[in-house]
Amino acid sequence: MTMSAKGWWKVAALGAAMWWAHAAGAQEVVRHLPKTPGPLALAVEVPASATTVYLSGQVPEKLEGGGYGNTEQQTVSVLKRIQALLATMNLGMKDVVKMQVFLVGDPAKNNVMDFGGFMNGYYQFFDKNGPNLPARSVLQAARLVDPGWMVEIEVIAVKPAGAK
Repeated sequence: MTMSAKGWWKVAALGAAMWWAHAAGAQEVVRHLPKTPGPLALAVEVPASATTVYLSGQVPEKLEGGGYGNTEQQTVSVLKRIQALLATMNLGMKDVVKMQVFLVGDPAKNNVMDFGGFMNGYYQFFDKNGPNLPARSVLQAARLVDPGWMVEIEVIAVKPAGAK
């Protein structure tokens, strides 16, 4: 059975349309959010065409009166630094797909990390109802480089294909 030239063009056009539809759909980051609202994505899928940006761990800046503040203040300081660094690359917090958080035990809380304080700061940058929540891990560290630091955060962000 042979196909006419007109038939080949139809098959080729249909194949091209299917390929473009697949390619266009595969270009988006897919976030798998929990069924009940939560503060993080269960998983994040990143298309192969995207550029991943790995930010080194960021730590808090000193407050005007000295010291670094409590866990919430340090979290806000660190996330502001991350936000500013991402902005230099034309990215924002919505582009963060993975976050790793290191919290030092708070002396005011029997040297247990202040997860609630961290979350209060985190919610100032990420809406617990999504849609742009990162996959995230939070760990308690024995200590960070500066004894006043109680928060260090690393993130991975994604720049979509074609973004500047």
